[in-house]
Amino acid sequence: MLKNKMTALVLTLMLLLIFGVASLGHIPMAVADESAAYQELQIFTDVLTIVKRSYVEEVPIKDLVYGAIDGMLASLDPHSGFMSPEIYKEMKVDTRGEFGGLGIEISLRDGLLTIVSPIEDTPASRAGLQAGDQILKIEDQFTKDMKIMEAVHLMRGAVGTEITITIMRPSFEKPQSFTLEREVIKVKSVKAKTLEKGFGYVRLAQFQERTGADLANALDTLRQENNEGLQGLVLDLRNNPGGLLDQAVEVSDRFLADGLIVYTKGREDDAQMEFSAIRTGTEPDYPMVVLINGGSASASEIVAGALQDHDRAVIMGTQSFGKGSVQTIIPLSDDSGLRLTTAKYYTPNGTTIQARGIVPDIMVQQVEIQEMKDFNHFREKDLKNHFIIEGDASGGEQQEVPMLDEETRKDYQLMRALDLLKGWRIFQGLKAA
Repeated sequence: MLKNKMTALVLTLMLLLIFGVASLGHIPMAVADESAAYQELQIFTDVLTIVKRSYVEEVPIKDLVYGAIDGMLASLDPHSGFMSPEIYKEMKVDTRGEFGGLGIEISLRDGLLTIVSPIEDTPASRAGLQAGDQILKIEDQFTKDMKIMEAVHLMRGAVGTEITITIMRPSFEKPQSFTLEREVIKVKSVKAKTLEKGFGYVRLAQFQERTGADLANALDTLRQENNEGLQGLVLDLRNNPGGLLDQAVEVSDRFLADGLIVYTKGREDDAQMEFSAIRTGTEPDYPMVVLINGGSASASEIVAGALQDHDRAVIMGTQSFGKGSVQTIIPLSDDSGLRLTTAKYYTPNGTTIQARGIVPDIMVQQVEIQEMKDFNHFREKDLKNHFIIEGDASGGEQQEVPMLDEETRKDYQLMRALDLLKGWRIFQGLKAA
């Protein structure tokens, strides 16, 4: 009798969950489908009853239900998941304020916890963690099949406390441990500087609430530094894990006068969205190079894909991460939460970003540059009694060449991007002549 009552109760709860969610989404379900669902749920309730009655130790029914939901979502995609009330509460607090963390964006790849990208100027980036690193252990806990939110919960904590994570990467002979001190993660979304006269550089670290406005201010500053206007711009999206969709649209719109930026497709009506550019506030049509790599994900890929499809910029670097899905956070009645993938992103030309990423127009691997000075050669000006050209005020002395800062000179991909922009200006000058 008790078995039958519990079976009926659980069956009713599960059906309310399934059909209640379905009705909220206005999904029609045929009678045959309902019958099939009843049959499948009967198996679930049978197993639940057996575990509750016969398992070696008594397990609270709440833990069994949570475990079942967790397993159900784990069978979907890596970005869908169940959040217990504790983790869901922490997530809501984090979206409103600051938290103590390491500064990494993580994902699941083949069941392994993998770093999408380290956020610059955080404990993770300073320790040398890289995109693609596999996190094998967090303290003493192995991460195999660990849920993303569980891993995030473990790595966050009080500011100033230390945590040890074990990392494996292809260049390592064996896993290595990194001990990091948690900090308040504050990310400056936009950084900008003039590379050489007429050539600007803008780095977007993440897409936050003010990224679009901060980008506009940065471009204004670059114009003030270059009185004759910008002759070219490098937009750096490397190791940018993404962020807010509306800011990705605003950044793309800054460089596009019209046309589609991105659209999404899902099963629900509200998952069908389109975003287009408007002419107001559009930047002049100067040449652009967008830098991406395997740490460029989500919102970064939206921007790169839009500018590539509209032939507005040359995309350079390495293939991006390939996160082209939209997650919706759904609160549940017991203060737990559901993170569910509800749509996929598509570039203006209809190319899916999901699991493919953005393929650069010019593939450039990042390599370490080691500068070598030319000590062994002398020039004509070094010869005694060399001729001095009339009207040459320099007396044959070497003309001053604008020097790039050391950080730029050591960045091979950035130097290639700058060379491309300079070459384009030279070529345009030759055509005009």
